[in-house]
Amino acid sequence: MSIVCWTTPSCRSEGVFGDGSPVGDARYTLVRMVNSGNVKQKRVRKSPQERRDEIVEAATRLVGERGFNGISLKDVADEVGMSQPGLLHYIGTKEGLLSMLVTDSYDTTGTPDDFLKSGLPGSDPDAPSFPSYLRFLVRHNASRRMMVQMYMILQTESLNPDHPLHEYFSNRPESVWDYYSRFPWRIPEQLGSWDEGMKPVVRQCIEAMDGIQLRWLRKPPIDMYDEWLVFERMIFPSPMWDRYR
Repeated sequence: MSIVCWTTPSCRSEGVFGDGSPVGDARYTLVRMVNSGNVKQKRVRKSPQERRDEIVEAATRLVGERGFNGISLKDVADEVGMSQPGLLHYIGTKEGLLSMLVTDSYDTTGTPDDFLKSGLPGSDPDAPSFPSYLRFLVRHNASRRMMVQMYMILQTESLNPDHPLHEYFSNRPESVWDYYSRFPWRIPEQLGSWDEGMKPVVRQCIEAMDGIQLRWLRKPPIDMYDEWLVFERMIFPSPMWDRYR
């Protein structure tokens, strides 16, 4: 309940304002309105980026819990306190929501560029270590559990050829390979060039990481990073990779 304090003598002495005068009646009416909740609170206008962040957070959780096919735009709009037309202003269509979640959110963090800017061991921009980057990526994904859960749910759903992300996930191994090939990774001489020797290695990394993340999302819990280190020793064996980790 809100309290309005007036500084007139009648307010201080009587504590009421219905004294029959126009001013007194107006004061009394205002207090009644405040106490009954009829005075509207000033709305705080949020920036477009704040709204997008709210949509991503809400939709990530909903998709992670129910799958893309198990939610409606109304579910997302209700979660963020918006109307459906207001939500469509930001996403365009339901498929546009997927683009916001995957290509605009999930795929834009934990990247090699982020690693090269990190200053971590192995992040020399002129000769970065690929195993070091993957450890960086695993730690990053371990810090965003619901986002990873959403991504794995979508990947499973996309086995259906009619799913909006079917093509995205079908092309993912090749897309990841093309993207990683832009960077000057330092690799063992025995493998030759990156193009000659690393494509099977990158494929194994994608497959291993997908499997580890699925296991990590289940119970009993495991440490994703520790589990990745087990696979790292198999994918990047000693002594070949010892100087390139």
